[in-house]
Amino acid sequence: MINRKEIAIILLMALLLAGVFMLVTRVDNANSGAQTQFVYDAVQNAALTCYAVEGTYPTDLTYLRENYGLAYDESRYMVYYDAFGANVVPEIYVTEVEADA
Repeated sequence: MINRKEIAIILLMALLLAGVFMLVTRVDNANSGAQTQFVYDAVQNAALTCYAVEGTYPTDLTYLRENYGLAYDESRYMVYYDAFGANVVPEIYVTEVEADA
């Protein structure tokens, strides 16, 4: 028969495992957000560099890849880049693509 001390130890271990799981999940989510921000910053910096050098913002991401070395994992991140004017800062949105489970 299991006594109270053994039950308390089992419950404590279960709580400890749940806490570790929650901590790992939180760290993974924070890391994912930081990587998404890194991709956003890379796109924005490439566009600003192009504007500084050429005097206009590029019309699409292909131009930034070919001429300014922009690179990111396209299978992992979706980048929305909308340049609606040569002298207007483009709209940039980056989202992480959900991985197939």
